[in-house]
Amino acid sequence: MGSQEVSNVDWQGKHVTVAGLGVSGIPAARVLHGLGAVVTVVNDGDDERSRGQAAELEAQGITVRLGDGATLPKSTELIVTAPGWKPDKPLFAAAAEAGVPVWGDVELAWRLRGPGAAPWLAVTGTNGKTTTVRMLASILEAAGLRTAAVGNIGVSLLDAVLGEETYDVLAVELSSYQLHWSPSLRAHSAAVLNLAPDHLDWHGSMEAYAADKGRIYEGNTVACVYNVADPATEDLVREADVEEGCRAIGFTLGTPGPSQLGVVDGILVDRAFVTNRQKQAQELAEVADVNPPAPHNIANALAAAALARAFGVEPAAVRDGLRAFRPDPHRIEHVADVAGVAYIDDSKATNTHAAEASLAAYDPIVWIAGGLAKGATFDELVTGCAGRLRGVVLMGADRALIREALARHAPEVPVTDLDRTDTGAMSEAVREAARLARPGDTVLMAPACASMDMFVNYNKRGEAFADAVRTLAAENA
Repeated sequence: MGSQEVSNVDWQGKHVTVAGLGVSGIPAARVLHGLGAVVTVVNDGDDERSRGQAAELEAQGITVRLGDGATLPKSTELIVTAPGWKPDKPLFAAAAEAGVPVWGDVELAWRLRGPGAAPWLAVTGTNGKTTTVRMLASILEAAGLRTAAVGNIGVSLLDAVLGEETYDVLAVELSSYQLHWSPSLRAHSAAVLNLAPDHLDWHGSMEAYAADKGRIYEGNTVACVYNVADPATEDLVREADVEEGCRAIGFTLGTPGPSQLGVVDGILVDRAFVTNRQKQAQELAEVADVNPPAPHNIANALAAAALARAFGVEPAAVRDGLRAFRPDPHRIEHVADVAGVAYIDDSKATNTHAAEASLAAYDPIVWIAGGLAKGATFDELVTGCAGRLRGVVLMGADRALIREALARHAPEVPVTDLDRTDTGAMSEAVREAARLARPGDTVLMAPACASMDMFVNYNKRGEAFADAVRTLAAENA
């Protein structure tokens, strides 16, 4: 932290291999080089961008090997890997054979914390991580604490740990990839928001994916926060090895039991961090203080509140922090009302679990969906939302999978299938949705699929939707 002394590892002359050029690899290489380590960066790719990055690092005295991410450099004593590198890569097999440990950039940041470093309040889950962490940071700030949203978002963890600024506490978003490579991480308190199949090609199985998520609870000192509606998250708490006195704290959209946070008559209440949790409930905020007050977002707010309360934050700061919070773009974002129809951009709903949460927040809906399915199936999603659907507009490479699920489980719902995958398809999709919608309906773009078949990322997809809606609004003005 700041100028404080770093961890007790003697980095001088230590041979470290950094796996991957990118948003985590380059800062890690620079930090380790600055600490006196002999750093070699290995990278699978050898394109123009990689060569430019390599030239910058080599000018600082860091060795870079492009086009060879499989071979373990001689004398390597430690590998620091980018989180996206799959565990089955040959480099890691070679490391295991040679007895060389592998850390992720989060593990490196954890090990480099100085004495008296800020504790971490950590969040993971299939969906809702970024929103929950930003809500948590807003609550902590409202409590007058020096904090930052870090990890998989916002400030880099290495910058937060080694930078000049000091913090009282950090709100940390962690992906399953990052947790896989973080063996010694020990948070003050942590939350697993939900678990649904995702990234199974990386982890190999749902069990391995869940186990990596569950690492976030290891060594917690005050609270392991779980989702009452998702028993798999509570199972992970039961399996975790925590500090003596650490408590399991549930959050629920229903009436909370003892050691839970929940909702009573439109009020977010705490029955966990009160003197008599058998009989007492502390009011924290109103549902209306949560922006937007969709069910899954209220769950995010309860998880954030639980972590803040675990850190000793007063109820008023929970309320003030939630009121001050503004969601990131493309997360159930209201774009406009046109002819009595609300248009909602949830381009961030890139998997079925996220789309399910989004679809549960509105009724009736004209649903815009489709893209890259990433191996997902859609029967369960369609079954759950069929009764809310006014119509569906499908686009993207794997739209047929959703169309077939609709034919099986919602055959009466009108479906428009756009047989084009150029970016201009979004404008047509919005016009088709407007044709299907009636006043009082919601046109919801929650694709349940990744965007890369048509767009650079989900942000660009969301922007295309918003632009199309604004054009429609101008025409109807």
